[in-house]
Amino acid sequence: MCPDDGLSADGGYAETLHHEPVMLREVLEYLDPQPGKTIVDATLGGGGHAQAICERLGPTGRLIGIEQDAAALGKAQQRLHGFPVQYVHDNFRHLDNILSSLSVVGADGFFFDLGVSSFQLETPERGFSFRFDAPLDMRMDQRLPATAADIVNRMSEDQLVRLFVESGYGRWARRLARAITATRKHSPITTTTAFAAIVTATIPVQRHSKIHPATKAFQALRIAVNDEIAALSEALTTAAHHSNTDARIVVLSYHSLEDGEVKRQFNILSGKRLPPSNPYELELPPPPRLLTVLTKKPLTPTPEEVRRNPRSRSAKLRAAARL
Repeated sequence: MCPDDGLSADGGYAETLHHEPVMLREVLEYLDPQPGKTIVDATLGGGGHAQAICERLGPTGRLIGIEQDAAALGKAQQRLHGFPVQYVHDNFRHLDNILSSLSVVGADGFFFDLGVSSFQLETPERGFSFRFDAPLDMRMDQRLPATAADIVNRMSEDQLVRLFVESGYGRWARRLARAITATRKHSPITTTTAFAAIVTATIPVQRHSKIHPATKAFQALRIAVNDEIAALSEALTTAAHHSNTDARIVVLSYHSLEDGEVKRQFNILSGKRLPPSNPYELELPPPPRLLTVLTKKPLTPTPEEVRRNPRSRSAKLRAAARL
């Protein structure tokens, strides 16, 4: 994690293209890639985790590397040259179609390294960071039709309130939504600095917090632009159904929304009965049990890793195995 981005431990970093992979030892332990097996890296990124996985798979193994960011995919292809990798430029929410197109009925492991990468944050024109004056974009896949600017200028006030409440602004969510809607009446909000200025003028700085006031707002917009939580839910369900017996599903998350969704999906896929979302719903029978959860509580990096690699400090690892 890069502290000078103003992001907190809940800021949402994934692996960068030039730094060590987060919690690599734990990922390999729980994913357990074996020679000749088929592993799906659903978030190829810079290829750091993938390289270590490929070394375990050997020449007879198969890694399917999925990455929605074309620039990151190109870098990963350079790094992984010579390894048995099949590259797919797509979002992992389309995992079912991807596996079908590759004639993969079942895989022996699925790995997800969620969040935004430092590579994306440090590319100004991508619009992920408020450290640069750039277009308010935030699309991980440049083929997506709507940018962050589109969302912030088109959402109703109530929609913006829900967005910011989910990101942890609480009682300040309405105030921020009103400031945005008032500003855009005069001129569209199109740049990172313009949006950050609205947030910092609206949300008071917390006295003892190292978190920049705009951090959660940028995170909320990024999640909305890329529909990250819904995509994660779909992909985890697909992974469970396309897993061979004893296959592992390993997920690294970097903020509470991601981790909460991973926990929820693992509970559902392991057959736990979930309470109804409102008192008027009937309690449904538990779903079929596909997985057994291997991590009762999420694993976190060791103090040594956090000292060596500050980007890892917000990481949480959850793992499950196919029954």
